[in-house]
Amino acid sequence: MLHLRMIVPACRTQAVLHLVENTVGTTHLAVLTGAAREPRGDVILCDVAREAADGLLHELRALGIDRDGSIAVENIDLSLSTRADTAEKDAPGEGADAVLWESLADATHEESTLSVTYLAFLTLATMIAACGVVLDNAILIVGAMAVGPEFGPLAGVCTALVRRAPRLAWRSLLALVVGFAVAMAATVGFSLFMDAVGLFDAGALTADRPNTNFIYRPDWFSFVVAVLAGIAGVLSLTSAKSGALVGVAISVTTVPAAANAAVAFGYRSYKQAWGSTEQLLLNLAGIVVAGTLTLLAQKLFWARQRQR
Repeated sequence: MLHLRMIVPACRTQAVLHLVENTVGTTHLAVLTGAAREPRGDVILCDVAREAADGLLHELRALGIDRDGSIAVENIDLSLSTRADTAEKDAPGEGADAVLWESLADATHEESTLSVTYLAFLTLATMIAACGVVLDNAILIVGAMAVGPEFGPLAGVCTALVRRAPRLAWRSLLALVVGFAVAMAATVGFSLFMDAVGLFDAGALTADRPNTNFIYRPDWFSFVVAVLAGIAGVLSLTSAKSGALVGVAISVTTVPAAANAAVAFGYRSYKQAWGSTEQLLLNLAGIVVAGTLTLLAQKLFWARQRQR
């Protein structure tokens, strides 16, 4: 269940109450007349089943409540109420399958922002992966995958394509391009420094590397895994099962590929650098394609659910 707290202009209170009362899956409705001071209006509280929330939020925005008042949404971790249980049963579909498009857009907007923190995490992840590449250490590669924050902008691109939001698309692409460019440039410098102090050497890069040579040898399996990871990642976001994102993060070789390309470029091993770049682009493309198609499928599914 979700809890909605709304500040509503007094002239629209009855319209909002009518909307909430006629939305299947709502309960625990309360009205505090004249309680709001900034902006002025009535405070309306209610609980709504997750699977009914997206339609209700859409209608509330159509009434201009987000513009002239406010709408706050909170997750309810525990609700001991027979009415709440009944509301969830009455709402169409399953809560775990429901998509809150407003929440998704807000989350991807925040995660796709090009910030100092985002650049720091991506750069650190790439440097960790560089160590894993030189040492042929799969544990370091997995660790770097988990640290990398690049799925946020990728999800932002998918959301922007489905919702036709050019500003979100531009913001997400900027975070991806600038983020990887900065991270790879910093990793080239890091590799040269490590070489100067005797911790990296070109021989380690050109050795057999049985644990990490897949990074610069892209194939169809790379694309297949990226597609599966893209589907899983988007589902984890839309179903609020964020723990699954960790599994997504360590299943695709975006950060390791960027790191291998940077190290190889530093040692002028351009063939290996290009192979790693192909791996990076292949994974990015697979995630975006799969994520976008997954969101489109969910959008179509819930449109049919609302019609029913």
